[in-house]
Amino acid sequence: MQRRGDVVAAAQGGAEPPAADELPGFDETDGLDDTGALESAAAPERRRTLWWPAALAAVVALCLGVPALVASASSASGSSVSAPSTSSPEAGFARDMATHHQQAIDMSFIVRDRTDNAEVRGLAFDIINTQANQRGMLMGYLDQWGLTQASSAPPMAWMKMAPYQAHDGSLMPGMATNTQLAQLQQLSGTAAEIFYLQLMLNHHKGGIAMAQAYADVAQNAAEKRLADSMVASQSSEIQLMTTMLAERGAKPLPS
Repeated sequence: MQRRGDVVAAAQGGAEPPAADELPGFDETDGLDDTGALESAAAPERRRTLWWPAALAAVVALCLGVPALVASASSASGSSVSAPSTSSPEAGFARDMATHHQQAIDMSFIVRDRTDNAEVRGLAFDIINTQANQRGMLMGYLDQWGLTQASSAPPMAWMKMAPYQAHDGSLMPGMATNTQLAQLQQLSGTAAEIFYLQLMLNHHKGGIAMAQAYADVAQNAAEKRLADSMVASQSSEIQLMTTMLAERGAKPLPS
């Protein structure tokens, strides 16, 4: 079974995260008893107790990773290219995946406050920090390219596919609806865990499809590497979440 520690390492490049007590807005013991349930919960091979602060991760991505992207101006083949245009797959992927990631972050914050289960809370923390880090990189790319973070183009127009029929806040494949998010906010305990895992599993499927679609046409080496890491890490997390659902006597929702 894929360990979540390996998943996060793949997405974050194995960097050493800051101490947990530096995490703004997070309380490791929130909702847990004084015995340190987060440190001693079952299935330790699938937990990780070190998390990146979401805000710091975004700043690091912008300050360290993104300037190299523009300085090198490398394409996937290693040749020199100019900054992408606003209608390019590079810009479209950055905008759309940033929006997609934001909902995953929002859902993870919701379930964090709806369950005391250490494993689910640990998964939620990992998703928050990994996807906040990646989202910061995507927004930083757009800024360095001199492009806006929003566009009048429909979501995923850069993929040259039949347009997704947005509905009830679901703007792209895999995204939950506003109704589903409201339902998640009303659940607690095991019911919240199951619904969160079901929603996030479909969310990951949509994210993987988008990341792979960009990787297949990428002209920017750095952004392609980021997309490839998303495919790898979210594929592993899908396996993990499928197992966690089975342990709770539940199955994935229809895609």
